[in-house]
Amino acid sequence: MHNIRVVYMGTPDFSLKPLEALYENVNVVLVVTKKDAEVGRKKILTSSPVKKWAVEHNIPVLTPDSLKKEYQSILDYQPDLIVTCAYGKILPKEILLYPKYKCVNIHASLLPKYRGSAPIQWAILNGEKETGITLMYMDEGMDTGDIIDTVKCTIDDNDNIETLHDKLSDLGKQILLKNLNDIVTNNTKPIKQDNDKATYAPMIERSMEELDFNDKAINIYNKIRAFSPWPLTKTNINEEEVKVVKSHYEITKSIVNKLYIDKNSLGIGCSDGIIYLDIIKPIGKKEMPIKNYLNGKKELFK
Repeated sequence: MHNIRVVYMGTPDFSLKPLEALYENVNVVLVVTKKDAEVGRKKILTSSPVKKWAVEHNIPVLTPDSLKKEYQSILDYQPDLIVTCAYGKILPKEILLYPKYKCVNIHASLLPKYRGSAPIQWAILNGEKETGITLMYMDEGMDTGDIIDTVKCTIDDNDNIETLHDKLSDLGKQILLKNLNDIVTNNTKPIKQDNDKATYAPMIERSMEELDFNDKAINIYNKIRAFSPWPLTKTNINEEEVKVVKSHYEITKSIVNKLYIDKNSLGIGCSDGIIYLDIIKPIGKKEMPIKNYLNGKKELFK
């Protein structure tokens, strides 16, 4: 299959393992990714993980502002197949119709559930026990194309966005390798999605970071997991804002927003129990166990 010309489109770390798999099996002639972006407080201009990898492996890179206006620069590489994974943009018809083996996408959910840009986060937020990867042919909709294959993945109670991300990224590589030969020999048996069962996973907004302790313990716990290690949820302890990295909970009688403190632990009452903050990140400081934080907060024990 090394004569198969493939254009790969992706951006974050999640996209790397499938790209590596393609590189070993086909001729990756081009990588398309998002433009360099300012990162961190110092706003350092930084390339996407996919761009860094492509440059290291001497693969040409394009970062188009508009696929509709700049699609020809991609088609000039004469791809036989286009593979996308967490690229973040819908492909125009001109690109979708060009490759003889079509355009396929690796999506981090069991479609038609969780179409959209943040399927991993929303699966955790909603307390799902199972998710997976869908390999699909692309059409002009958002994650609406025919399904080539799926693979399931259990969501453990202690999974956060990082651990589940890593599991699914590896499954994305596996499902692509499993089906690659069938794709380039036109031997797949795609299945249409049931649009009546579709759910959506919109982008996570920074405005969603605030914890609401009027909610149930399990919902707060799931939100902390879904936002960890980035962008992290936040709350206030004695009027000091802190980010919450890790927690556990207890179902018990409690008072909403009341602090339950001893020298080793800090809990906050919610509607049906207590959320205990295990690891936090005070603003401008590094992550720390709650015990270390409490060592310097004698005023909380008054």
